[in-house]
Amino acid sequence: MSVLSRDEILKAISEGEIEISPYDPNTVGCASVDLTLSNEFRFYKPGREVIPVNEQTDFKDLTEKVIMPEGEPYLLLPGQACLGITTENVKLSPRLCGLLEGRSRFARLGLFVHITAGFMNPGINNRQVLEIYNASNNALALIPGTKICQFIFMRLAGEATYHGKYSTNIL
Repeated sequence: MSVLSRDEILKAISEGEIEISPYDPNTVGCASVDLTLSNEFRFYKPGREVIPVNEQTDFKDLTEKVIMPEGEPYLLLPGQACLGITTENVKLSPRLCGLLEGRSRFARLGLFVHITAGFMNPGINNRQVLEIYNASNNALALIPGTKICQFIFMRLAGEATYHGKYSTNIL
């Protein structure tokens, strides 16, 4: 596997191996594409029950969805986690996979934008769910429309397509 450079990302976009919607060419960096935080979030309901960590547990049972009105941030308190989702839909060919990472400018504020499960499977066609955590001592205002994370593209040896549970990625 190799990471695609800016020129290779642009080539893959022009050849249809990568589709990003909506697409802004200004978001393509030297080896990644910045993605935007949407106004959809899921916060974890308060509780003290024991949650089994197994294949049957559904995050939707533990969270509540909120759609922020235009211009309003989502306030994430210290030590809290939430789920967010990108505005962009990313579609990859079966020859590409990727990594979803936070941006260092926000990590320096104590914001973990994607704390686990950063591998993006080949052949996906979805928006990216973000596992967000505030590790700082301050409340952080998550502002929809912010270029919050970056998608790093990698060329796969062979071809494969993900058909799993989260192939549609709906919050």
